[in-house]
Amino acid sequence: MVEQFDLNNQSLTDTHTHIYYQAGSEKLKEQMDRCFKNGITRLFLPNVDVSSIEKVFETVAAYPDHCFPMLGLHPCDVKEDYEVQLEQIYAKIQTSKIYAIGEIGIDLYWDKSTLEIQKDAFRKQIEWSKELGLPISIHCREAFNEVFEVLEEMADDRLFGIFHCFTGTLEQAHRAIKLGFKLGIGGVVTFKKAGLDAVVKEISLEHIVLETDAPYLAPVPFRGKENESSYLVYVAQKVADLHEIGIDKVAEITTNNSKQIFKI
Repeated sequence: MVEQFDLNNQSLTDTHTHIYYQAGSEKLKEQMDRCFKNGITRLFLPNVDVSSIEKVFETVAAYPDHCFPMLGLHPCDVKEDYEVQLEQIYAKIQTSKIYAIGEIGIDLYWDKSTLEIQKDAFRKQIEWSKELGLPISIHCREAFNEVFEVLEEMADDRLFGIFHCFTGTLEQAHRAIKLGFKLGIGGVVTFKKAGLDAVVKEISLEHIVLETDAPYLAPVPFRGKENESSYLVYVAQKVADLHEIGIDKVAEITTNNSKQIFKI
């Protein structure tokens, strides 16, 4: 039996998806069709490195009214050549319409040895965002202290964006909000032992946007399988249940929040 979600003609926004991995394939069309069927009409696409830029823009060209690009250098791709990659990404930004710098940040799960150059890349890209008046999409994995250190050092009224895939504590949530960030809530909120549900329940919806991070972190009932943007309805329904309101209201509020951030 297929679950039914009553969005009452409201649209959902996936503020962070790598659906462009399927660029040029029938799989992309199938996934986008499922998105439209589930009311997901706005998708924001972050590249991860120089080589992924082309696929982002190929997907945007195929769905210009529904897919919107971000550009940045993912912290896991901050390697010895990171300055060259940053130059190439910045050059592309100068000739392209984008809606955020991202995803950027710090990841200490895979490699702690690159912390200093990750911080440098993070700071440089935050400066881009301020120069261009764009939001940032922050990747933070096992690095809340380090990310907050950089953000608080660079905080001003030009710093804003989304704490992508937020999985922190209530205290960390309030700290991020105070710095001008919305919390990107994805499939982890549906995981029983993650504890994120208790945090989201205490956070006003005005501070929340929704995301999938597809093809990663699929929500229950697809946990452990490949994620896709059409599954955003399961995240939205969980947030609705936590706040004891209809999924249509969650769609309305979180999509409006995304419009405030991305200006589209």
